[in-house]
Amino acid sequence: MRLPNQIVPIYIVSGFLDSGKTTIIRNMLEDEGFSRGQKTLIVVCEEGMEELDETALAKQNAKVHIVDSVEEMTPSLFVDLNKQYKPERVIIEYNSVFTFAKLNTMQLPSAWELVQVICTVDAKTYENYMVNMRQLMTDPMQNSDLILFNRCENEMPISVWRRQMRALNPNTTILFEFTNGHSDDGVSDEDLPYDMKADVIEIKDEDFGVFYLDAMEHPDRYDRKTLRFKGQAFKDPSLPKDFVRFGRYAMTCCADDIACLAFVMRGDVKPDSSKYYTLTCRSESVFNKAQDHDMVALMQLEVSPAAAPKDKYVTFG
Repeated sequence: MRLPNQIVPIYIVSGFLDSGKTTIIRNMLEDEGFSRGQKTLIVVCEEGMEELDETALAKQNAKVHIVDSVEEMTPSLFVDLNKQYKPERVIIEYNSVFTFAKLNTMQLPSAWELVQVICTVDAKTYENYMVNMRQLMTDPMQNSDLILFNRCENEMPISVWRRQMRALNPNTTILFEFTNGHSDDGVSDEDLPYDMKADVIEIKDEDFGVFYLDAMEHPDRYDRKTLRFKGQAFKDPSLPKDFVRFGRYAMTCCADDIACLAFVMRGDVKPDSSKYYTLTCRSESVFNKAQDHDMVALMQLEVSPAAAPKDKYVTFG
């Protein structure tokens, strides 16, 4: 039961017909981390190849309202649906042909709040649609928090597509899901703010966050590379003698949420929270048995005292 003044989050899932919108919504409802029995209204503005199962929807406390045409998208539609269904959460499966300009004409109930826009893309038809229906194709992409390419194959130019999406929407998250089950962010060497082909890869203070996240996601990219960047040495009692952690403090979401982003490093630099160093090191991709995945480890080549970076904490905004 919805409490007075309780925020009703809105999730919009947009994209062309048969691009995977219904699958995404089904996964959202089945995800225990997302769905905890809230009364959910699903507004379907396009009936695709896959349909939502009514029996499953009943178990998930979800109702469906179908909008058959753009003419039914009257300014008061959402206000009327709020009175009829009294939802605690709203998912809108939106027809890209309606355009997001139409959404902007709609009145929202006072408690409804847009929290995420997801755009699904069928990788197999993407280039054809971009050539023939570019404006309709890119409209939801320009308004999305997440652009999800599905049905990707290994030979597809996902790095090129990622740069196209970045040009359309610099702030969106982009993810590519492959038919073999794995996913990738599509980041290539050319997308990084430092030269991966240099003999010594110089990582600026402001690029440490990008470097750290990319090294976590793509450790093989940094195998047998020489790097130079600024950071601090941190003591870790779990490591053998002559090993420390080297990196930076980061503000992950707010001033009260500070984390240490650091790599395991072999060297003779002494941990000291008050000192910064410029480290030149050899990096390798090694297997972490404890966590069952590859990771980047460092071997100190040179180290020298350095001034503190302009911004004490790495941020990801």
